[in-house]
Amino acid sequence: MAQPTAAAAAWPDDPVPLALDTAPVPEYGSGSLADLLPTIGAAQGVPGCEHRITELEPADRNCVFLIDGLGWEQLKAHPDEAPYLTSLLTTSRGGTGRPLTAGFPATTATSLASVGTGLPPGAHGLPGYTVLDPDNGALMNQLRWRPWTPPHVWQPYPTIFQLADAAGVHTAQVSSPAFQDTPLTKVALSGGTFHGRLSGDERMDFAAEQLAAGDRSLVYTYYSELDGSGHRHGVDSDSWRGQLMCVDRLVQRLAEQLPPRAALYVTADHGMVDIPFDEQSRIDFDEDWELRAGVALLGGEGRARHVYAVRGAEADVLACWREVLGEQFWVASRDEAIAAGWFGPRIDERVYGRIGDVVAAAHADVVITASVNEPHESAMAGVHGSMTPAEQLVPLLEVRS
Repeated sequence: MAQPTAAAAAWPDDPVPLALDTAPVPEYGSGSLADLLPTIGAAQGVPGCEHRITELEPADRNCVFLIDGLGWEQLKAHPDEAPYLTSLLTTSRGGTGRPLTAGFPATTATSLASVGTGLPPGAHGLPGYTVLDPDNGALMNQLRWRPWTPPHVWQPYPTIFQLADAAGVHTAQVSSPAFQDTPLTKVALSGGTFHGRLSGDERMDFAAEQLAAGDRSLVYTYYSELDGSGHRHGVDSDSWRGQLMCVDRLVQRLAEQLPPRAALYVTADHGMVDIPFDEQSRIDFDEDWELRAGVALLGGEGRARHVYAVRGAEADVLACWREVLGEQFWVASRDEAIAAGWFGPRIDERVYGRIGDVVAAAHADVVITASVNEPHESAMAGVHGSMTPAEQLVPLLEVRS
């Protein structure tokens, strides 16, 4: 079967759908974001944790620095802007540099929940940017938590931070004060103590202090501005490169303050791709009668769509989306996507109905916008969500003291 290239600019007269088995499914269980904290926790003797990433060695004090939007491919493409991070791609500093898979979809709410709970999306239940809440029939934005729903009903599992804190590990999160009381923080990252610090420099310094505060410690810190710059200006912009330079300096600042017996792990929640602003690259769902036919709600985001059909129209919607988009997207039914392992090896019953009747993941350089219902998201230059390497692969870089 001939496969399309990412540079395809238009649909052919007779498109050949992408085979679903060509989708590079995330490496759940051994090489995904959900496997990092369980591996760290297992080495610290935290009950309920298991060693999944085989090459990670134990450390008494562990810090995870998550940089929103720092993809593996984007990092490797910018060695001049990130000399310190680039030096961590090899083992020359006593650590290891390798990619992890974010999980599907490669988006912030899903990835943060995977990091914090150690579970894949099909278990923790945040399987997209916006997904259907079967209890009320509305789309739930899991990043902004709108409409509001009880957080621990939506995601009932404990976080690894909570397990570590209960096991006597000194546990802390150091992030922007704006995130302290958000529902996403509560269900994905809570446990121990939260310390709000405004600037990146303050976060690095305080994270180092928290690492040294216990004989066993687990500290999480976060930086979001790189992602914001990528969304606004794209990852091929001077603004994004400037933010990468800032990130590089922050990582080095934290690494140089590590206390004894410590490991710093630098990772991210997703990568990003730039999509041109033209009609071939940006397909507007709100203006496309074929794609709208039989669709009750459009969820997800531009490169990872959950499509909820009018009852009885599921098969017709799947056939139409495959016919129209099949060469540029992997287009699957809910059950096909689950069987292929897109959301992990298991799907909790409460999560099943949150997944679209049709799930569409972009392969080519294309995005499905919704100019009327999603004006902000439709205007983004840089986007993410799918299973292409540029979006799916994130760094796992290590520094040890």
